[in-house]
This record gives sequence, C-alpha cells and structure tokens, in this order.
Amino acid sequence: MSSPTVPRTLEWIGGSDGFLRLLDQTRLPTELVYLDCRTVNDLWEAIKALRVRGAPAIGCAAAYGVVIGVQGLPFEKLDEGVNIACDYLATSRPTAVNLFWALDRMRQAMRKKRRLPPSADARRNMLLSEAGAIEREDRAMCSAIGKYGAPLVPNGGGVLTHCNAGSLATGGDGTALAVLYAAKRARKHFTVFADETRPLLQGARLTAWELAQRSLDVTLICDNMAAQVMKEGKIGMVVVGADRIAANGDTANKIGTYGVALLAHAHGIPFYVAAPSSTFDLSLPEGRAIPIEQRDPAEVTRGFGKQTAPDGVSVYNPAFDVTPAKLIAGIITERGVIAPVSKTNIRRVLS
Repeated sequence: MSSPTVPRTLEWIGGSDGFLRLLDQTRLPTELVYLDCRTVNDLWEAIKALRVRGAPAIGCAAAYGVVIGVQGLPFEKLDEGVNIACDYLATSRPTAVNLFWALDRMRQAMRKKRRLPPSADARRNMLLSEAGAIEREDRAMCSAIGKYGAPLVPNGGGVLTHCNAGSLATGGDGTALAVLYAAKRARKHFTVFADETRPLLQGARLTAWELAQRSLDVTLICDNMAAQVMKEGKIGMVVVGADRIAANGDTANKIGTYGVALLAHAHGIPFYVAAPSSTFDLSLPEGRAIPIEQRDPAEVTRGFGKQTAPDGVSVYNPAFDVTPAKLIAGIITERGVIAPVSKTNIRRVLS
C-alpha cells in the first residue's frame, strides 16, 4: 500500500449515498486541495480537467462515478441510470483504456443483479462493492508490478521516467514508480531523473513531488535534456507507465514517451513499460489504432495562465504518443515481465 506520507489520490466517503473525494492534482505541488465529487458532472469535469489522472486512477474514479449516477433513482430506473452514467463518463477522455474497462465492469456487475433481492438499496450497495473491489485490486496490482520490476532496477545507477505513473496515478503505489519504490525497499541505491513532461509538467509538478515525499533521490530535468543525460552515462534504465497497450505491445503513453524510447534505443539503454493487465486492449492489433486525445491549444500557448506564444498561432497538442513494441525491452505487469514484447508473449503472460 501507499506510504502514509503521501495523500490518497481518491477516497470514497460514506455508504452508497456517499461521494468521491479526489486530490486535485491541478493544484500540486504548491497546494494540497481536495475536491468532493457529488454528481456525475463533477467527476466528468475532474477527469477531463486532469484533476484526477493516470489510467488506473481514472478507472477507479469512473467506477465510483457510476455509484454516484444511480443515487436517488427508483428501482426500475437503476439499469438505465448505470448505462447513462457509463456512457457519459466514457466521453471524458478517449485514450486510457482503464476508463472503459472499469465502466464495462460496472455494467457487467449490474447485469448480474439477478442474484440480488429486488431492492434499490441492495443493488446500489452491490455497485459500491464492485467499485471498491476495482480500487483494491488496483492496489494489489501495483504491489505486484513493483515486485516483478524491482530486480530490473540498476543498483548504483540512474533511472529515467516520464510523466507521472505513481501513487497519484493509481489506487496504490503506481506502476512505473511502484517499481522504484519496491527497489528502494530492496535497499537498492539509484537516482531518479524525472522529465518535466510538457506542456502540463506532470513530471515536475507531480512525479518530483511524489518521489520527494517518499524520500527517493530525484533530479528534475527538462524534456530536451534527456539525450544529454543519457550520453553522459547517467541513465541505466527507463521505466514509464501506459494508458493503452495494443495486442502487439505498441504502447500509448504521455506525449514525449516515444521520443524517450528512441533516445534510449540509440544509447543502448533498456526501456521498460509498467502497466496492469487492465491497460491492455487486445481488440486493437497494433498501436496505430489507438485513439489519441487532442487537448486545448491554450495548454501550450498559455500554460498555467501565462501567455508564451503569439496570438493566433496554430497549435498541435496531442496528449499521447505511441511507442512501437520493438523499442520496449519488456512490459512489467502484475503477472510477470513480458519480454521480449510480442503478441505471443503478451497472450501467454496475460492468460
């Protein structure tokens, strides 16, 4: 489980008529502010605005959003309420597959309602139980990813990570950062180099903050410094998270990840992806089929409220890119490390 020194990313408060409390990540690292989501609209906005982010955390939050969506509905409207909430929450962000996986699981839970008495309260409690199970399973998956990934961390070397794939992005210790936390518990000594991750600076605002909270040795670098740091021999491993992984291992992650993978390949540095099995989308044969979210141009031209580009300039602002499987040394999952990365090995490990 996460260190008690790091605030919880999300927490359900109360019974089936309760609400979801989120750590507002848009306010970090200077302010610790919580947001109480009491309506589905509240949660949709929180996901869209990146107040909660990271594929596993989005999935957990969305599952609780379904519980919110059926509050106050009469028994005969519960099925419809689940579908309406799921359909609406699915429009918040298109790339992270955990969102759709969690919503589909909530729909399936409702379809199994025949086992329950014909009571609105019983079925709302069942949905809350399912959402809680998704969060608990995510914590367990994070722990297992850390266990399998820790042996890969070089002792005495440096590790580069991009964006944030830690406890802020999940219900537990994270994915990529769970590997580092587990390596530290194994008494390995290493320095983490955190890319700032433009344009929203998740590496600077979130990863550097989180690692410092957990007392890891972290050095922040600008995105365009990664090649030089690798050239100087400071990096022995790269590990990142993922938002969706295709059947062949092509991986979508925060914009800039593909460039880091190319640099790692050029310098002979192993590049690893850490992700739970729920992040795989085996319905997509390869990465080119992964939908890529386009974000507001103002994130680039007026980042954090300050204008940094001329008025009227055209902006291209994809939130993610796709790293080809051939650049990935291994995918660290809660079921083991997939290496080499191939469609056959993915299916073997996930099965």
